[in-house]
Amino acid sequence: MQRIDIKTIKKKTLAVLSLVLVLFFSSCDDVVKLDLETGETRIVVDAEIIWKKGTSGNEQIIKVSKTAPYYDNKTPKVSGAKVKVTNSKGDVFTFNETEPGSYVCTNFVPVINMDYVLSVEAEGQTFTAAEKLISVTPIDRIEQKRVPDVAGDDLYEISFYFKDPADQVNFYLTDYKSSILRLPSYTLFDDELFNGNEIYPRFSDPDLKPGISLSIINRGISKNFYNYMRLILEISGGSPFSIPPENIRGNIVNTTNANNFAFGYFRLCEADTATYVVKENDNITYLVK
Repeated sequence: MQRIDIKTIKKKTLAVLSLVLVLFFSSCDDVVKLDLETGETRIVVDAEIIWKKGTSGNEQIIKVSKTAPYYDNKTPKVSGAKVKVTNSKGDVFTFNETEPGSYVCTNFVPVINMDYVLSVEAEGQTFTAAEKLISVTPIDRIEQKRVPDVAGDDLYEISFYFKDPADQVNFYLTDYKSSILRLPSYTLFDDELFNGNEIYPRFSDPDLKPGISLSIINRGISKNFYNYMRLILEISGGSPFSIPPENIRGNIVNTTNANNFAFGYFRLCEADTATYVVKENDNITYLVK
């Protein structure tokens, strides 16, 4: 009677399975490129006037580009545009092209609660938008602690604290930047449940470890921009850099041809910034000067 060697059978079975898996994944090496429908090319205006506390805010940049097919690796830049911003006093701030698609102003004057109007003339079209410069209260302190994580080890959690004004409705947009993040991480919130109280947004990531630096930019934003960004983040899965499955229009209007609208949003924000390096200890409070 022949003796059945279980170990030999297991080895042969594993060898066959390995060969099948190699053949399967080898057959998946071909890149599948979908034949996607290309929409109408439109102007894109990236116009954020951001006044960081502790700076004059005189240097600002506005970028003008075009939409491109999904598989294109480069964003078409729009050169030769005329870009300016006018405040409610009639002061005109001209943005000059410093490189293809980038327009810079070096004498901008930011004033809290002042109204500003953007004008972009590009490729025979005129685009305009209007917004108010929104303030933000300073960051008071940053706290670090360890919090439980259902997936494994405890996470480092970083919170920054600031006092929300009680006499107004406020909206905020925060972005976090770090070497552990491929793109900035955004948080959008309002003061509906915290009006007049201390607000403390929190950030954590499995790769956030001692020695890692985290940069925080907290902006005061308008209600309209808050609603716009909420749609962007909901549809794009939390990243404004991914491609939304549908068109979301901002506040930029084409006064030459209303049907040929542009993408983007003209916004003016005061912002406070802070940089924090994660420490070894579990509970730390860092006062921001």
